[in-house]
Amino acid sequence: MLSQLSRFGLTLPRSLSVPRSRFVSQSKAASATASTAVTELHHAEKPAGHGEVSPYVKNPDYHGFSSDPVEDEWNMKVGFFLGISVALVVGGTFIHYLPDHGMRQWARREAERLVQLREREGLPLIEENYYDASKILLPSSNQD
Repeated sequence: MLSQLSRFGLTLPRSLSVPRSRFVSQSKAASATASTAVTELHHAEKPAGHGEVSPYVKNPDYHGFSSDPVEDEWNMKVGFFLGISVALVVGGTFIHYLPDHGMRQWARREAERLVQLREREGLPLIEENYYDASKILLPSSNQD
């Protein structure tokens, strides 16, 4: 891709330095419906006085914020500061203070509360049976 860009890199300045051309029709104004033929190529006349100059010619470090180079650079720096630094700080703070996703922190607090309750009552932290065995209905062994 860089080889393709370098191929256009030399032709762009040359195309900007060539004076512009314009086509002049030689057909008469009365015969607008007839076909027109372009017979000559006339070069555009050079404007008298000062013409419009590209901001990139005036300021090679043009960032697109202002035509004044000092103001352009200042606005670029302020824009990037606000757009990147402040966005990262505010965005990071927002993400940090989002609610507990998946209720992981709540589950940890609830487990710690149950452990303290069982220690106070003198019960084991984990019982032998997770479910109460008297409440489990098992099928009889006679049925196949």
